[in-house]
Amino acid sequence: MSDKSLRVGDAAPDFTLSDQEGKAVSLRELLASGCLVLYFYPKDDTPGCTAEACSFRDEHQELAEAGAVVVGVSSDDVESHRRFAEKHRLPFRLLSDRAGELRRRFGVPKTLGLIDGRVTYVIDSQGIIRHIFSSQLRTRNHVEEALRLVRSLRGTTGPARSSETPNATGERNCK
Repeated sequence: MSDKSLRVGDAAPDFTLSDQEGKAVSLRELLASGCLVLYFYPKDDTPGCTAEACSFRDEHQELAEAGAVVVGVSSDDVESHRRFAEKHRLPFRLLSDRAGELRRRFGVPKTLGLIDGRVTYVIDSQGIIRHIFSSQLRTRNHVEEALRLVRSLRGTTGPARSSETPNATGERNCK
């Protein structure tokens, strides 16, 4: 799988993968807008993955207002991601990690040694992992945890007030 799983406080590994439109997308590009909610999921159009993606879709506006970019990653190909995003009206990018290399670099575990794991990372604008949530079954909790953490980085409990809101330590990690 990987040499080690990444932990809170670690730098996120750089990457470039193709999205559902076939466009190359890099970590650096994604962080230019602020925080990144990077969620790994097993497979397009399966019940749990659809529920999770639709939960991120339904909270997308709040996440964006809090300064986060949402991106999903699975081993499905670009065409599968395109169909999945269109079918469920997903307003965020889905990245194709066909060989599972990014999953390995993040140390995302398999469930029962067979099924790709479901793990969400919140990465601040400096590329530092601020939160990790792993649960194969509690799909809705991935969104709730991400939104809570992004808001805490912004120093807000509700929708973001402005792009200049510092977090509790005075940093402006999420733009």
